[in-house]
Amino acid sequence: MSPYPNTSVSVRPASEINEAIRDLWQRSGGMLSPDDEREYQSLLVEWAAAAGTSRRPAA
Repeated sequence: MSPYPNTSVSVRPASEINEAIRDLWQRSGGMLSPDDEREYQSLLVEWAAAAGTSRRPAA
């Protein structure tokens, strides 16, 4: 077993992450601050991993 945790695996389901993204946009009033933008980008990466879209489709 590797001593390093696999940080690329999302723990939360995509639907929960999607809700966090929607909440962020609502809280920001549609105008993301630099901190909000960083959070948004992080959530997008997490969502892509959870949704399985970060992997290339089979050829």
